[in-house]
Amino acid sequence: MSAIKDTVETQLAIHLDSVSKKYKHFEIKSVSISIPRGAVAGLIGPNGAGKTTTMRILMGLVTPDRGDVKVLGQPISPNDTTVKQDIGYFSDDMRLYKPESVAWHMQFVKSLFPAWDDEYADELIHKFGLIPEQSIKSLSHGQRVKTMLLLIFARRPKLLILDEPTNGLDPVAKHEVHTEIMRVVKDEDRTILYSSHNTQDVEQICDSITFIDRGQVIASSVCSEFLDKWRRIKVVVPDGWQLPALDGLGMDSELNRYRVLTSSAYTEEVRDLLSKSGATVEAVEALSLEEIFLQSVIRGRG
Repeated sequence: MSAIKDTVETQLAIHLDSVSKKYKHFEIKSVSISIPRGAVAGLIGPNGAGKTTTMRILMGLVTPDRGDVKVLGQPISPNDTTVKQDIGYFSDDMRLYKPESVAWHMQFVKSLFPAWDDEYADELIHKFGLIPEQSIKSLSHGQRVKTMLLLIFARRPKLLILDEPTNGLDPVAKHEVHTEIMRVVKDEDRTILYSSHNTQDVEQICDSITFIDRGQVIASSVCSEFLDKWRRIKVVVPDGWQLPALDGLGMDSELNRYRVLTSSAYTEEVRDLLSKSGATVEAVEALSLEEIFLQSVIRGRG
């Protein structure tokens, strides 16, 4: 049984099992996330939800109090440099050397990572509109983000951990970054974990999504299942009507005889049972991923 478990975990790019970390005013509570190799996974949460702490644990920058952490099939630790050769990590608090040029940074990173791809780096310079001779201090915020991503992508890492990579980018720069991220995963052995509080960013590129709030995972599924299962249901009800006790069904609002319900597990059976309860179903509407995320957070906090 242990051998089967080890084989399954080896096939995962990321494996967090009941990971907890307590700070004075915040706590990551029993977070479990499994991401297979070759997947593009999104981690969505409000600011302060625990996304960055989770990613720092994956990088070995933070040691959890409890739980199991494996990255690319290997336990991660602060001093482990071998597995980190295969990880590209982006965080907004990472800094480049302002007096030095883009080219200097490229040469520096190349000297540390044998997998550096000169041809791909030159291609990214052109695509991102960067000038190798330009100093970091003369770059705009968007250009600095692109430079950082270039330094990560050109290493050809097997796993990309990207923490809010498009924060502060204009729509054109955001499109360029997303396009390049999708090119990276054309190689099925490469995996991306992409965190954001912007559901539209994640929906564009991710196969699966995990919602996190207040240090806890509140929902996790492939993107298509979230969109297929969640529905807003508008009904008119008689006096004394009671909401049926159905899994995933909740009340959003009520006005006179009108009710707006939300179901996280909608099927035609839900509609039939509402009709049998005396409600007249006037409309069933699909929810956007942003609405699903908001409903998940509200229910998680409720």
